[in-house]
Amino acid sequence: MWATGLTAFAAVMLLLTGVLDIFRGIMGIARDDVFLATRSYVFQFSLTGWGWVHLVLGAVAVIVGLGLMKVSTWARAAGVVIAALIIIANFLSLPYYPVWSIVMIALAAFTIWALCVVRKEGNQGLFD
Repeated sequence: MWATGLTAFAAVMLLLTGVLDIFRGIMGIARDDVFLATRSYVFQFSLTGWGWVHLVLGAVAVIVGLGLMKVSTWARAAGVVIAALIIIANFLSLPYYPVWSIVMIALAAFTIWALCVVRKEGNQGLFD
C-alpha cells in the first residue's frame, strides 16, 4: 500500500513542479525584470531563453505527472528523466532566482526519490 502512496506522491509532486516551472517560464518570457541580474556567471543565457526552457520542461512534467496517475512504466522512467532535467535547469539558473531554484530542486529530488522506490507490480491506476 505504501508503494502506491509513493507513486501518488511522485505524481502530485511532478504535477506541482511542472505547474510551478510553467509559471517560472511565463515570468521569464513576459517580465525579465522579476529575476536578479548577475554579472560574470559562467552559464549566462538570456532570461527569455531560460523562460522558454522552464516553460517546456514544466509542460512536459505536467504531461508525465498525468501519466503517473495511471502508474505507467513509461511515466515512471520519463518522470525520473524530467525531474533530473528540472534539477539541472534550476541549478544552472540558480543565480537568477535563488530561493525559487532551491525549492524546485528539492521538489524534483523528492519526486526522483519516490519514483525510484521499488513498488509492487500489478498496481492499477491510482484512482481506479
